[in-house]
Amino acid sequence: MFNLFQNINIDWLGKRKYFIAFSCFIMLAGLVSTIGRQYTPGGTDAFNLGVDFKGGTVVTAKFKQRPSDDDLRAALNKTGINDPVIQSSTDKPDEALIKIPLIEGNTEDGNTAAQVQAGRQTVKQALDTFGSEAGEGSLADSPDAAYKIVGTDSVGAVAGSKLRNQAVTATLFGLVGILLFIAFRYDWTYAVGAVLAVFHDVLMVVAFFSVFQWEINLTVIAALLTIVGFSVNDSIVIFDRVRENLQENRNDSLYTITNHSINQTLSRTIITSGLVLLSVLALVLFGGEVLKSFSLALLVGVILGTYSTIAIASPIAIWWQNKLGDSRVKEVLAPQKGEKLASSSRRSVTRRPVTR
Repeated sequence: MFNLFQNINIDWLGKRKYFIAFSCFIMLAGLVSTIGRQYTPGGTDAFNLGVDFKGGTVVTAKFKQRPSDDDLRAALNKTGINDPVIQSSTDKPDEALIKIPLIEGNTEDGNTAAQVQAGRQTVKQALDTFGSEAGEGSLADSPDAAYKIVGTDSVGAVAGSKLRNQAVTATLFGLVGILLFIAFRYDWTYAVGAVLAVFHDVLMVVAFFSVFQWEINLTVIAALLTIVGFSVNDSIVIFDRVRENLQENRNDSLYTITNHSINQTLSRTIITSGLVLLSVLALVLFGGEVLKSFSLALLVGVILGTYSTIAIASPIAIWWQNKLGDSRVKEVLAPQKGEKLASSSRRSVTRRPVTR
C-alpha cells in the first residue's frame, strides 16, 4: 500500500487541549455572531436563509435570446435583489427560473397575491434592461419584445419553515442512526466519540455560515449530510485500527495505542481527504453562484472533518472510556471462550492446622 509517511510518531493526544481550545474558539465566534446579529436592532438575521427556507417569489421568464446567468444576476442586483437564484432548464434553453426573496413591506400582511405581484414587478424591472416584455400574445408574435414572463409563483414562509424543520430532523435522524450502528458494530465509547465529532463538524460549518453570512439553502443541507458521512468514515478507519492494535498490543496503554493508530492511518486520511478537497476546490472555483453555498459548505466541512477525525473523535473516545470504564480493553483481555486461566483450573485448598 502506498504510504506518504514512514515511521511517523506524533503525539496527537498530547496536543488535544490545543485542538479543543481551537474548536471552542470557532464555535464561540459563531455563537457570538448568531446572538449578536439576531438581537442587534436594525442588524441582519443570524443566518442568511435562502428562498427555500425564508420564502419568496418564483418567476419563469422566456427569452428570444436568453442572457447568461451572470447578466441576469447583475440586472437583479441593480434592482436591490442581493441573493437571486437563477436556474436553467435543459429541455427549454430559452427559459430561466428566477427565485427572489420576499420583497420588504409585503412580508407582514401575509397577502400571497400582493407578494407575488411585488416580486413580479421587481423581476420585470430588472428584465426590462434587456428589452421590452411581450404583451398578451406570444413572444414570437411580438417582434419588438425581448422576453415574456410565462409564470409566477410564491414560496410562502410557512412552507419554508416546514422545509427548515424537516432538514433539521433529517440531520438528527442521520446522527442517531450513525450512533446506533457504531455502538452495535464497535462499542459505545467509539460511537460517542464519532457522533460528537460529527456534531462538532456541523456546528463549526454553521458557525462559518453565520460569521460570513453565506446563504443557507437546501443544497447546504445536502452538503451537511455529506460531511456527516465523510467525517464518520474517517473516524471509523481509525477506530478499527485501534481495535486491531488492542488485540496485538495488550501491554500498551490505550493512550499509546490510539496515538499509534492515528499515525498508522495518517497517510490514508491525508490521501483520501486531499483528493476530495481537490474536487471541492474545483466546485468552489468553477461552480458559479448556483453551487457557491454547496461548495463552500463542503470545502469547510472536508477540512474540519479531517481535523476532527484526528483531534476530536479519538480524545473524546478515550475520555469516555476513562469515565465509564475501558470496556473494550476488558473485552480484549478477557479469556476467549473455551480457554481457562492457569489459576482457574486449580481447585481451592483449605489449609487446616496440624496438631502435633
